[in-house]
Amino acid sequence: MELNEKRKIHKRISKALSLVLRHKPEVFGITLDGEGWTPVPDLIRAFNEKDIELNLPLLQSVVAENDKQRFSFNEDQTLIRANQGHSVQIDLSLKPVQPPDILYHGTVEKFLDSIRQEGLQKMSRQHVHLSTDIETARKVGGRRGKPVILKINSGEMYRTGYLFYQSENGVWLTDHVIPTFISFD
Repeated sequence: MELNEKRKIHKRISKALSLVLRHKPEVFGITLDGEGWTPVPDLIRAFNEKDIELNLPLLQSVVAENDKQRFSFNEDQTLIRANQGHSVQIDLSLKPVQPPDILYHGTVEKFLDSIRQEGLQKMSRQHVHLSTDIETARKVGGRRGKPVILKINSGEMYRTGYLFYQSENGVWLTDHVIPTFISFD
């Protein structure tokens, strides 16, 4: 299979996995447990029933090669889940962790007035997503237009009692970032 064809297949499966494992498992008739896991055989069967050809080696390849490491298997690869970004209520069993002093958030200009007033809100997701580097934040913000990078004083937030978590793929998560801790330069 040529590289472009492989990328197209991986992208299609990755988008479907995001839909099923992060937002709407019912679309594929999948059930997530309380921590977001679903049995791999059930997932593969559901994809094939929706005419999205999937088998275990292909699923393993999509999970391993996903640039944002959005998905993970359990130890024996019998279960799969999304690492973060859920709009369905699940418990990722994340423990609070001290973040780096500075984290970044990518957005677009049309949201800046709201962010200046209300800060960063989790909206339909379970957490606000933050990254350790500007380039990742730029990619996130760039999905909706010309990116604007916000600098978050996460160290100070933590010292004043805000909780932070780090997902399995390295994304930093928190419930809310008030404007006081955001640099808009």
